[in-house]
Amino acid sequence: MAQRLAIIATKGTLDMAYPPLILASTAVSMDMEAGIFFTLYGMDILNKKKNGHLKVAPLGNPAMPMPVPNLVGAIPGMTAMATTMMKGMIKKISWPTIPELLDICHEGGVKLWPCQPSMEMMNIRQQDLIPEAEEAIGAATYLEYAAQADVTLAF
Repeated sequence: MAQRLAIIATKGTLDMAYPPLILASTAVSMDMEAGIFFTLYGMDILNKKKNGHLKVAPLGNPAMPMPVPNLVGAIPGMTAMATTMMKGMIKKISWPTIPELLDICHEGGVKLWPCQPSMEMMNIRQQDLIPEAEEAIGAATYLEYAAQADVTLAF
């Protein structure tokens, strides 16, 4: 039996979309089984209208390359500037975009599970999601998968 990686993605910002997708795609390239459970704002990663336009918020984000005081981060236009800056850094190192990384994950066999309760709460329909998304599941189904995992991560 192959090793299994179980990931929960709870945030839908550009900087938080990369870790679960990179780790899952790397896992399957290493002959591991991988599944990501997208819940709450992490649902934006699977949303076909949003995943190509994820943003980075400088407000309260101490890990920004140039630390931004909260007062400055609240100024209109700072999120757009931080997002442009991060997209430039991503392009410079030739990382794939989030939609491209989702394709890589799907092609490698990563299970991309949307959270059913999050979909209900946020009024998201299955057709709002990328076609590669699995049928929505709840916590119990995900936990059955995660209980058999060798590695579990949350973002």
